[in-house]
Parts: sequence; C-alpha cells; structure tokens
Amino acid sequence: MPVYWIARAKIIDQESYKKYADKAGGIVESFGGKFLTRGGNFKIMEGTDNFTRFVVAEFPNMELAEECFNSEAYKNAAKNRRNGSGEVEIVFVESN
Repeated sequence: MPVYWIARAKIIDQESYKKYADKAGGIVESFGGKFLTRGGNFKIMEGTDNFTRFVVAEFPNMELAEECFNSEAYKNAAKNRRNGSGEVEIVFVESN
C-alpha cells in the first residue's frame, strides 16, 4: 500500500539546507521513493504559516519509507538540515 512522506520546513540557512536536499533526493529514490512535489508554489488555507517549503514523496510501502528515513545515508544527509538550518516536520501517511 503506498505511503506518502510529507515534510514541511522553515528554512533558515539556505546553504546548509541545500546540502541536505542535494543528497536526500537520490537517497529517497534509491529506496523506491518518487517525489510528487518538492517545493513549488503553495497557499495556506487554514492554520499558521510557519513553514515555507513542502515536500511529498510516494513510497511503495511503509517499510521502505522507514528504511530510507533510518538509513545511514539519510541520517548523514539530514545532519546538514538538523544543524540549525531550519525547522522540519516529517510524517508518513499510508494510503487507504
């Protein structure tokens, strides 16, 4: 059953975040992930506007999404994002 990796970010340090994003794309794809959107225009319809970047990737199943997130390659890439380059929330949602 497909799973959607949904991330929303508030980017503070563009350079550090770019280092993460440049690496993360290939890692996500290596686990069967396919980006549906990565940035782009958006409109907040309800709620706060704390986040300025939205990413949605589709994985074949929850297991592959979790394997990707927990992989050493992804953890190493995420260090560039987790070093204060911004705030990020990530959630996995299973399609029904």
